Amino acid sequence: MDTIKIMIDGIETDIAKGTTVLEAARDLGIHIPSLCYMKGINHSSSCRVCVVEVGPRLIASCTLKAEEGMKIQTNTKKVREARRTSVELLLSDHDRECLSCSRSGGCELQTVSNDLNIRNVTYYGEKSSQVKDYTSPSIVRDASKCILCGRCVGACGTLQTVNAISFAKRGFDTVISTAFGRSLDESTCVNCGQCIMACPVGALTEHENINDVWNALSDPSKVVVVQTAPAVRVALGEEFGMPVGTRVTGKMTAALRKLGFDKVFDTNFGADLTIMEEGTELISRLNSGQNLPLMTSCCPGWVKFMEHNFPNMLDNLSTCKSPHEMEGAMVKSYFAKKMGIDPKSIVVVSIMPCTAKKFEGSREELSNESMQDVDWVLTTRELAAMIKEAGIDFVNLKGEAFDSPIGEGSGAAVIFGATGGVAEAALRTVFELTSGKELETIEYTAVRGMDGIKENIIELPNGKKIRTAVVHGLGNARKLMEAMERGEKSYDFMEVMACSGGCITGGGQPIVDARRSEQMDIKALRAKAIYTEDEAQTVRKSHKNPFITALYEEFLGAPNSHLAHELLHTHYVKRSKF
Repeated sequence: MDTIKIMIDGIETDIAKGTTVLEAARDLGIHIPSLCYMKGINHSSSCRVCVVEVGPRLIASCTLKAEEGMKIQTNTKKVREARRTSVELLLSDHDRECLSCSRSGGCELQTVSNDLNIRNVTYYGEKSSQVKDYTSPSIVRDASKCILCGRCVGACGTLQTVNAISFAKRGFDTVISTAFGRSLDESTCVNCGQCIMACPVGALTEHENINDVWNALSDPSKVVVVQTAPAVRVALGEEFGMPVGTRVTGKMTAALRKLGFDKVFDTNFGADLTIMEEGTELISRLNSGQNLPLMTSCCPGWVKFMEHNFPNMLDNLSTCKSPHEMEGAMVKSYFAKKMGIDPKSIVVVSIMPCTAKKFEGSREELSNESMQDVDWVLTTRELAAMIKEAGIDFVNLKGEAFDSPIGEGSGAAVIFGATGGVAEAALRTVFELTSGKELETIEYTAVRGMDGIKENIIELPNGKKIRTAVVHGLGNARKLMEAMERGEKSYDFMEVMACSGGCITGGGQPIVDARRSEQMDIKALRAKAIYTEDEAQTVRKSHKNPFITALYEEFLGAPNSHLAHELLHTHYVKRSKF
């Protein structure tokens, strides 16, 4: 590796050639503030907050490649004044209603302002007039808080290749806009929420449904049932100051009961049900050779991405509803019948790590007898807000178990939260269903890990080989789909998750600021917690879950039965590319 020698604040150091000054400084423990910079997503040097002094010049350190012999100063009067001026100019056209902002306390602009000791806004003048966009069921855009850093554009375009938003107009009139200035709901947005995770301020947030859920809980005529996704339990604790990757399953269940939910169920049950239906569907397609590869349909961001970009391959998507939609359907049919409750009086609330689940919950294709399978979707962040609003001491809660009969899931269901989890869970079941033998080692480590695209050939006991691909991040998915269209790739089974790392870093999870995300591997820590939860389960295969067995015996009959198709399967629609 080629190295060069530079000096930062009087410290001489050897660094790899091609390293930026910002990276070199941070490696030395020297703090340089930044706003627009986000590693791997945005390197535009547009905010000028990270400027350093190199000779007589002030240069943005996030894009400045270090050169041999370079002498850099990061904390001169000239540097501090330039940074303050840049931030004060941003604040002059910013909606500074910080107390009522969802990002208050976690806003990167607020942090930088405090760090630079800015107490007054020096610059006054015309302020841009913006209208909030509430049209999307998943994401709210408030341009009055936008600082034009471009991080959302990078997340949407560079990372996800969705390109639903971009810069428009010039100068003072510059805005982040959809194509032709349409509402977000009319764009190609797939609702993944990665723009929210990238935004340093409160310009992008989830479409809140907290009051809707409070109203349901206050209605004595309603039976309010809640279910929680696997990834929520390994991230919720972060909202209460607990370390990244802390498992809070029992505390979460206890908190939900304290909030007033009548039944607390686990979406892991729905995940096990998904494996039974999708595994059977995969075996059927492998036998017939039709509509291969079978592509997972658990991720609504990925499904909508397909509907916009690859409508000619919609038949390859599994017809299975996602786990929380399956569980909602079972609550309003099987559970309602078993408990003698009118399904019209049941309200199903899903706690999800994902903003796209809000859009999914509103799809008319995911309903039965004029009832949506799921009535309201809350993100991990929204649940944390409700717990705080109710004054619950979350950290000191004693753990409680989920309710039966549809609150019990297997270890295979838990790992749905991490990339590769759906494929591994499916393979655990498909292997045993096709062989009639017990697996000695059930971990399919080949589908684990954070590589963007993982390709493997899995051999079943009957000699059948399954060509698998596990993909996370829509940019990676697009690469693979286009390679398949060109005839360069061919598979039997594909698992795709829209967000990098899978649901553990979904758009509804706790937001980690750009600096902290560089210092620790959030994906790895949350994924480790997911696999630890799997290992702690007594039952680790979906088809071995006794509550799933009882469901088929008492109600559904068999996987892919007529009733199962009526309640648990769906179809998709072609959408505009523009």
